[in-house]
Amino acid sequence: MTPQRIEKLRAVLDRRQPDLTLITDYVHKGRNLSAIVRTADAVGIADVHCVIGDKDYHSFRGTALGSHRWVNVERYKAIEDPVVALKARGFQIVAAQLSERAIDYHQVDYTRPTALLLGAEKEGLSDKASDLANHHVTIPMVGMVESFNVSVAAGIILAEAQHQRQQKNCYDERRISAADYQRLFFEWAHPKVWQFCQQKGLDYPPLRADGEIDNPSAWYANARELLAASDEAVSL
Repeated sequence: MTPQRIEKLRAVLDRRQPDLTLITDYVHKGRNLSAIVRTADAVGIADVHCVIGDKDYHSFRGTALGSHRWVNVERYKAIEDPVVALKARGFQIVAAQLSERAIDYHQVDYTRPTALLLGAEKEGLSDKASDLANHHVTIPMVGMVESFNVSVAAGIILAEAQHQRQQKNCYDERRISAADYQRLFFEWAHPKVWQFCQQKGLDYPPLRADGEIDNPSAWYANARELLAASDEAVSL
């Protein structure tokens, strides 16, 4: 791994925003979800929460392999699950929703812990999701169409969130925990070893200051011994 690659990974992790996230309420088109995840990564979002069915989720994973590597996508069956959990952590839920109580999206303070809530392509938000939101926001439009595509709307609103956070210097210091930083750096820098550890239930090997695995041959030898001992125990 080159020094430039290490510097890029660390720079991205240094700007991750643990208190900014997205929730999608049955946005089912894979290309739209993939575009939303790409936008999330671009503004420093580490986690996206998707309420989605089995078939649509499998389709989405097939179109989002690249961006999926950099953003953790949590899947749910009911909208209450992510919304209630995030509210309990102090997040405001900001729904992109045309309603009587909707305000211009610029008027929200996105430097607060915020979850942007987006509805399905045609139906919009479910009644339950709409009721659970703290704020409804709209994007002013001057054309004949009534709304933007869901992934475009996500990009517009998140660009405002990024701008506000840049003004408050939210990107100028590391905000994720040391444990999450180390874990994500390893998973991004060494994806094959990460997958091997996940499959075999092994702890990640220690890294040197330059981001490479410390004494990899010794670690692999020890891993083989642990796996062999585990197989022996299972056979007994």
